[in-house]
Amino acid sequence: MTKPRVLIIGGGFGGLAAAQALGRRAVVTVVDRHNYQTFLPLLYQVSTAGLAADHVAYPIRGALRDIRGKFRLGAPISVDHKNKNVKLDSSEILDFDHLIIAMGSVTTDFGIPGVAEHALGMKTIQEALEIRAEVMRRFEDLCRFEDETRFSIAVVGGGPTGVEMAGALAELVRGPLRNDEEHAARHIDIILIEAGPRLLPMFDDSLSQKTKLALEKMGVKVLVNTAVKSVESRKILFADGSSTPSEVTIWAAGVKGNPDMEKLNVPIVGNRVDVEETLQVRHYPHIWAIGDIAGAKGENGKFLPMVAPVAMQQGRFVAEQIIRAEKSAPLKKFVYKDKGSMATIGRNKAVVQVRRIKFSGFLAWSAWLFLHLFYLMGGRNRIGTIADWFWNYLTFDRGNRHILDSIND
Repeated sequence: MTKPRVLIIGGGFGGLAAAQALGRRAVVTVVDRHNYQTFLPLLYQVSTAGLAADHVAYPIRGALRDIRGKFRLGAPISVDHKNKNVKLDSSEILDFDHLIIAMGSVTTDFGIPGVAEHALGMKTIQEALEIRAEVMRRFEDLCRFEDETRFSIAVVGGGPTGVEMAGALAELVRGPLRNDEEHAARHIDIILIEAGPRLLPMFDDSLSQKTKLALEKMGVKVLVNTAVKSVESRKILFADGSSTPSEVTIWAAGVKGNPDMEKLNVPIVGNRVDVEETLQVRHYPHIWAIGDIAGAKGENGKFLPMVAPVAMQQGRFVAEQIIRAEKSAPLKKFVYKDKGSMATIGRNKAVVQVRRIKFSGFLAWSAWLFLHLFYLMGGRNRIGTIADWFWNYLTFDRGNRHILDSIND
């Protein structure tokens, strides 16, 4: 039996999960604009000097080696549905029997003025390094003053990403930066802004309250029921007419499907690719969509959350769907199995919720550490991450406080 040619656009959690699940049962080719997978759940630790950037990146070719998969560096510019091929920006044309769209998501500004110009996103390693550089550069600026000059770092978005970023920034300021220059560190304010009534809205209210109290105890100023109206240089304006200074604004308020999906000429619904319950793209049985870009819905009729577990489950599911389709077997409907949510607040502090089971503190923090190490790809990355975490935990230091972005002389 001839193996089906499966073209996967996107080398993130979903794309690589599909590729590895297909194994050698198909001729797999992965296309991505980067030659590495970014472990997004730990990206905030790169931003806050907790991890080296290369510890959260893994070569896509390395992930495909065991299945003898192929990789192409590039991005799609068009698709020929009749002849079943995709043209890349390198001018290469790739044929397929099945196409999996796994292009992920990008930061969304919800149409709020000034976000694109004055806020920093958190979706790529380059953005993480830019955040770190901006924070460290502002700290160095503050070190020149011996008066009461202050500066603020604002994180917009009270979901897991925003909570983890705010907590990590607070620990960076209270630990390494205070040891570097105490006066300057004492004049840095961390602000977490959430438009809704509480942090971590997907968690039980008791865990949300514990998170808020823990962050405030760490020195973070938490603002809930505070909608951002616009972002300006060094200032954030709120819907109620008030404002807050912000030297560095980090945008963690939400994401949307990668707009490059429009080049594939497929149906779109709500900034995602419109899919059937089988995860086939509507009207295109040979095309599938998974992860953040897929418009799959849960039992409540709402879009599934844009998180890694959804993408990985869908990737493995679609791999089996393709094999069924090749055998002319009936296809199944995708059902997401929610295995719980977790977020780390800081040293020895995290919250975990698995259905009705919820816990926090050191046990939750340990579970968070173990699970993230388990899913991190590559032995070198795991060892490097463990070494960084162990050093940070013992010494209260973070050795990755480098300003590495380009500077115009």
